[in-house]
Amino acid sequence: MDMNNTQRFYQYFSQWMELYKLGAVRSVTYKKYEMTAKQLTKLAPELKMSELTRLSYQQLLNDYAETHERQTTMDFHRHLKSSLLDALEEGLISRDPTRKAIIKGTPHQQHKIKYLHQYELQALLNELHLEGEVNWDYFISLIAKTGLRFAEALGVTPEDFDFAHQTLTVNKTWDYKSSEGGFAPTKNDSSVRKIPLDWQSVIQFSQLTKGLPEDKPIFVNGKIYNDTVNHYLERLCKRAQVPVISVHGLRHTHASLLLYAGVSIASVARRLGHSNMTTTQQTYLHIIQELENQDNDKVMKHLASLI
Repeated sequence: MDMNNTQRFYQYFSQWMELYKLGAVRSVTYKKYEMTAKQLTKLAPELKMSELTRLSYQQLLNDYAETHERQTTMDFHRHLKSSLLDALEEGLISRDPTRKAIIKGTPHQQHKIKYLHQYELQALLNELHLEGEVNWDYFISLIAKTGLRFAEALGVTPEDFDFAHQTLTVNKTWDYKSSEGGFAPTKNDSSVRKIPLDWQSVIQFSQLTKGLPEDKPIFVNGKIYNDTVNHYLERLCKRAQVPVISVHGLRHTHASLLLYAGVSIASVARRLGHSNMTTTQQTYLHIIQELENQDNDKVMKHLASLI
């Protein structure tokens, strides 16, 4: 590392990131460090290591927080703090400028999730051609019926299906964001799961996977782009005359239909591979509240009938 007092903070962070994080963390995580480096360079291109104080560091955080939510600012701070604690240990700085830092941020935006209602999903599924060789229609059908994440669905191989027991095992993803691709771990331990399949999917995929290599991903043939599938899905939505949603919107649609059907939050969380029910509750809060209101009406009617 450069011991020069004139070294800029962003230069130190970039060197630190390459030395300690490159190859030690997943590529998707390393991309977040790269984003931090980019933001740091933009916000404080002249800030030297020798000029780092609690005041200058707090100003840097405040500048970042003007256009980012608090949680995002917290992530930015964690990355910088990790590098600066190493700099302190190496004697490049004499004090920890991150001590007692105040994390601010713009108000949290409640992003209303986009999903289709049951009759809209049915109209979309009616547009799919599930005959013959592998195509994106099968991919869309699989996510709509299982709630898989995009990378999880790409990672599905024929041997993941247990047609006799009507289940699909999810134990890996496909790293579509890297140039070389390849299998990658699931998002978290809870994402490793067995998903029960409906009988239609069992019939469709038992036919589709006949003769395909057991351990090779069904839907991967060269470089995969999220936008390619989303644009294809957009055309299908327009043809079906339903609201345009993304592939991730299919996952939301799957979860929403289960909740409206009365499936418990715990079961939905397990099926989606959420690490805890809190994630499910936060994501589908407006649906859960709507269902609670309906439950309250049922309770009142029931109590009234007891008189």
